[in-house]
Amino acid sequence: MSDPLVQLTGVGKSYGPIRALYDVDLRVGAGEVTCVLGDNGAGKSTLIKVISGLHPHTSGSLRVDGAERRFSSPREALDLGIATVYQDLAVVPLMEVWRNFFLGSELVAGRFPLARMRIREMRRIADQELRKMGIVVADIDQPIGTLSGGQRQCVAIARAVYFGARVLILDEPTAALGVKQSGVVLRYIAAARDAGLGVVFITHNPQHAYLVGDHFVILKRGAAVLDAARGRVTLDELTTQMAGGDELAELSRELGRPA
Repeated sequence: MSDPLVQLTGVGKSYGPIRALYDVDLRVGAGEVTCVLGDNGAGKSTLIKVISGLHPHTSGSLRVDGAERRFSSPREALDLGIATVYQDLAVVPLMEVWRNFFLGSELVAGRFPLARMRIREMRRIADQELRKMGIVVADIDQPIGTLSGGQRQCVAIARAVYFGARVLILDEPTAALGVKQSGVVLRYIAAARDAGLGVVFITHNPQHAYLVGDHFVILKRGAAVLDAARGRVTLDELTTQMAGGDELAELSRELGRPA
């Protein structure tokens, strides 16, 4: 097993007296998909914020390429190749696909105030990079808002890869999508993994996680209640743990009904 790109050991996060994460371990390897599952309030969002540099952890250690880090901003994480694609994508629906691909990182020629955008080059690069990921849009000049939700997620993934991501954190990318569009996103998660990236797939859907995941961590009230490699857990076990298997069994006994 290769050294992890990112490794969390006993990481905790507190906001004043409120403890949001308790001693969480997480390993993100190159060419692997690490799935983090949990219901609302389980601590998934806090974990994203710690890894992406939005909020520093308050206990434990976070290592990138073996070196201990404590991020003070998302820029620090991004400079080390850790990119996050959030569920509410930062796109401008009425702007062209290529404009959104380079949004905030436009290629320009000349100096301000006479600088001009290198439109032809950006259009070519965006189309080329999307095709590398197997994403073919009918027209690179069409507004990104005309694409499906799954296609927009895939554009965001391809953008992160192009701008140097080695670790890709995906925040509930299939949450608001139907079966077909979820399948589109899951294929590109697998493509990112096969390209050698370490992927952190945040989801509440065990079926989606099991289709692409290599390792699974289930969070509950800020603590990990399951941490297992794919070969050590079945989909049924993952689903049962996600559903709160022990609590459901106890409730079933209380109600006098078989589980």
